[in-house]
Amino acid sequence: MDKKIAGMINGLNKRNIEGIYCQDKTAALSELLKIIPQDKSIGRSGSKTLDEIGIIPALIKRENQVFNQYEQGLSRERSLEIRNQGANADVFLSSANAITVNGEMVFFSAYGHRIAGIANAKNVIIVCGINKIVADISKGIERARNYATPLNCKRLGFNSACLPAAGGPAGKAGLKDGICHNEICLFPEYKRMCCQVLVIEAEVAPGRFKVILVGENLGF
Repeated sequence: MDKKIAGMINGLNKRNIEGIYCQDKTAALSELLKIIPQDKSIGRSGSKTLDEIGIIPALIKRENQVFNQYEQGLSRERSLEIRNQGANADVFLSSANAITVNGEMVFFSAYGHRIAGIANAKNVIIVCGINKIVADISKGIERARNYATPLNCKRLGFNSACLPAAGGPAGKAGLKDGICHNEICLFPEYKRMCCQVLVIEAEVAPGRFKVILVGENLGF
């Protein structure tokens, strides 16, 4: 563990958040399976990081109750119901759009279930690759708006003003540039993804919040 990561772990601990370092995604998967009890229910947010680690299939395989709103064949109504159940699960899993060198985290959400789970679940575990480390909260919001969200809009088919030029539905001519246009990205002309913003500065309940820092690039 280098000095920068050690400083981040220390910063998280001072914020009443347990910081854990894993060298790679294989180690992160092993750590998650170790710290999540088999008898606990699991909620999740949409997360390329979690998908790359493979934690959801692993939890399902060992028969945790997983509220997985992305299971194939679900109706929209059933998917939303599962999102609500997941926000109240024993353990909620997510990643951040950015994490600062001091241990603060930035989360953007479209529907709010991600934010509800992080704020409300009995236990929260956030997994972040080193590519998401930024200097401060303002840089974290900038990263979320101008990097993570445009890529997620492309991946999920949101007709947002920031939509990158290649792929996805056509946005307004001249704005498919992968850059946030917050002032005009409004309904009904656009379907924006960054509707709600959560900044975590600290956690009041001891033991509720954990962050796993992974020593490789994961997700957006």
